[in-house]
Amino acid sequence: MRKSFYVGILSLFILLTYACSEDNDTILSSSPTDETTVEAKTMLNVSYGADSNQVYDIYLPQNRTLTTKVMIFVHGGGWTSGDKSDMSTFIELMQTDLPEYAVVNVNYRLANNTTSPFPMQLEDITAIINDLKARNEEYIISEDYGFLGTSAGAHLSMLWSYDYDTQGDVNMVASIVGPTNLADQAYLDNADPTIQAYINLLGIDLVIPFLESFSPLHKVTADAPPTILFYGGQDPLIPNSQGMDLSDKLSVLGVTHSFTFYPNEAHGWVGPNATDTWNRFKTFVAEHH
Repeated sequence: MRKSFYVGILSLFILLTYACSEDNDTILSSSPTDETTVEAKTMLNVSYGADSNQVYDIYLPQNRTLTTKVMIFVHGGGWTSGDKSDMSTFIELMQTDLPEYAVVNVNYRLANNTTSPFPMQLEDITAIINDLKARNEEYIISEDYGFLGTSAGAHLSMLWSYDYDTQGDVNMVASIVGPTNLADQAYLDNADPTIQAYINLLGIDLVIPFLESFSPLHKVTADAPPTILFYGGQDPLIPNSQGMDLSDKLSVLGVTHSFTFYPNEAHGWVGPNATDTWNRFKTFVAEHH
């Protein structure tokens, strides 16, 4: 969640970064087509709200149809920082290994000392889903969505999928080092000023019911979509209990899920474990999305 640690998750995979323009309403088309072919298209900084941060990039594959499924990327940054460009490596991986999926890479309004992330950022995800639904025929995509989030973005992805997806549109959700329980005693009793700063974002008079209302662990039900989880045993920001407790609850509820724990990794990793993470994610997507 802290910026310096989030950089670690951004270098999760050692590949060339996909360059992404920041020009508003940029449309880039690729792949020569004939009359029977739907061309690939990239649209950058599509607005879904009045705030400058309420934009997304969408990558539409060639030969898509109204059954083409959508993967939504949600960046981390402790709810206060980060940008969709941080997910550029994942864009390239998706286009290389899962080219049949449409990809939506989102920005959302950021929190600060006077503006809580909740429910603001969850409302932004709702607005994104509503915008994609309104444009599904224009984009030529389905209304079947998956989420991949990192750190704070993983928290938002899980919480929205478990508690805000009233139409059952989410097929699967993936969390890489996402917080699952804001009411965890490991957070409430912490002595780390960085962690405490994130807790303080939520307000002065914090009570357990409030913290639980914005915790995936406490909002998940037996109707939750298939979930894949990745956590590091040496993570200074996410206690080991976070991933383990959610995995245990998903088991009790009978929710299809996968939990991978890397004992020697922190808030992000490179090398063989990074390759393992991506391979597990690809397999999960193929089976459940």
